[in-house]
Amino acid sequence: MLPEISLNILDVAQNSISAGAALTEITVDIDSVSDTLTVCINDDGCGMTEEQLLAVTDPFYTTRKTRKIGLGVPFFKTAAENTGGSFEIASEVGVGTKVKAVFGLSHIDRMPLGDMVFTIHTLVTLNSSIDFLYRYTVDGKSFTLDTRQFREILGDVPFNVPEVSEYIKSYLIENSEEVNGGRSF
Repeated sequence: MLPEISLNILDVAQNSISAGAALTEITVDIDSVSDTLTVCINDDGCGMTEEQLLAVTDPFYTTRKTRKIGLGVPFFKTAAENTGGSFEIASEVGVGTKVKAVFGLSHIDRMPLGDMVFTIHTLVTLNSSIDFLYRYTVDGKSFTLDTRQFREILGDVPFNVPEVSEYIKSYLIENSEEVNGGRSF
């Protein structure tokens, strides 16, 4: 199993990229009152057939040609369910895919959220032609990073230009720290 939720998010987002998504939305919502950590990943990629959707949580199923097993989605599902949480995946061919994993926030078996700054920064800067909408919320306090807004400002300047990459990283760090309020998850 992957040691951090952020790495599961990276894996599922990579599936969105492979599915030809133009926009991938990643939401992390931490709610101390309901004792949940919820991750939603929605994309507008090619989607999956009913047969693919039924098989996607099977570790011995993958659409990749480089290996014969696909462990990302099954591990993500198991990780959420092992904390008393839940896992849902819905998809429609030509429309996209929606993944929702709910973790028990205080459950002893919940792996740490991990380095979301690294995860989002990596996705954004290494996939400049794809848009990402990232929402991060802790107990009602939140921030959003929307690459479409950056594109409006930057025009044709790619996100992997060092100055732009550093700005995106700083934006993620500063806003994450403010929303976290000194806590780590």
